[in-house]
Amino acid sequence: MYPTISKLLRPALAVAFASFTFVSAAQAEKYTFHGASQFDEKHAFTRLMRKFEQLTKLNYSGPHEIEFVMHLNSELGLEKDYVAYMNQGISVDYAVASPSHMSTFSKLATVLDPPMLYRDAGHWSKVLSGNVLQPVVDDIYKRADILLLGYGGGGVRHLIVNKPVSNMAEIKNVPIRVMGAPIQTKLFNAFGMTPNVIAYSEVYNAIQTGVIDAAENEAAGIRQMKFYEVGPNISLTAHSITVRPLAFSGKTLRKLPKDLQSAIIQAGKDAGTYGRVIELTEGSGIMAEMEAQGKLKTVAFTERSKLIAAATPVLKEYFNSLGQSALYDAIQAVK
Repeated sequence: MYPTISKLLRPALAVAFASFTFVSAAQAEKYTFHGASQFDEKHAFTRLMRKFEQLTKLNYSGPHEIEFVMHLNSELGLEKDYVAYMNQGISVDYAVASPSHMSTFSKLATVLDPPMLYRDAGHWSKVLSGNVLQPVVDDIYKRADILLLGYGGGGVRHLIVNKPVSNMAEIKNVPIRVMGAPIQTKLFNAFGMTPNVIAYSEVYNAIQTGVIDAAENEAAGIRQMKFYEVGPNISLTAHSITVRPLAFSGKTLRKLPKDLQSAIIQAGKDAGTYGRVIELTEGSGIMAEMEAQGKLKTVAFTERSKLIAAATPVLKEYFNSLGQSALYDAIQAVK
């Protein structure tokens, strides 16, 4: 299962639905939806959105014509821009975006994929297949006017280091680049590392010039940004599994007929499943390919259980600070 239409959305949809109770052939309209991706057609996020487009057309049998226009390779900016556009109901109707970009509106967005929240890929998959994260979906819809239709992601993040590291002692005090969300800094501090918030575009140069000795990313990101050239040792910490929601503008959705809304929502759920499968399964292949080509060397991290132990109190405190202790417990209760 995936995010469902909650009680927050139903009243607004009911108003929109009321004016579309009957549509004759003469009243048929054409609806054009604009998607955006930072990447090309081969990327998992773009493929997820293409599946969403396909499934929407298959699901919808109403009288209206629907068309999808995809803007690739950052034509309409970056993910943070897509989130802003969807919030305003302009330019972009749907996109896959990192939860961190939604945190401008909803602090709860940051709880979707912090390091060590999920025990392993099986736990991650079960959580995303249920309704445990509904409070996050509701809060993002309420504050950002963006509906999370389904969950893509599945990139398993590891440490990218300029020297081999395999245990807690070897990562102690290592300067590492982290993303901007405060929970990221707190968690890597708990791991004993020295976190630095650095723009993603500057990571390569920061490692190359010695500003930092490490970063963290999934296989696709390592390949795309060629991080292996400056950090050829990949410590297999599997400290985070990404969650990348397929999001849709609430302002756009509420303008649509009921049957088309239903088709979009169902397609988003199913496309999320598709996206998770391809990214999770392809990541290990990408890493193995780079290692076979001599671009990097993977190093087993032997004390992952200690990373989990260090992260647990930090995560509990963070969820509690957001008034979401029950949500943390519910996520961890999924077996």
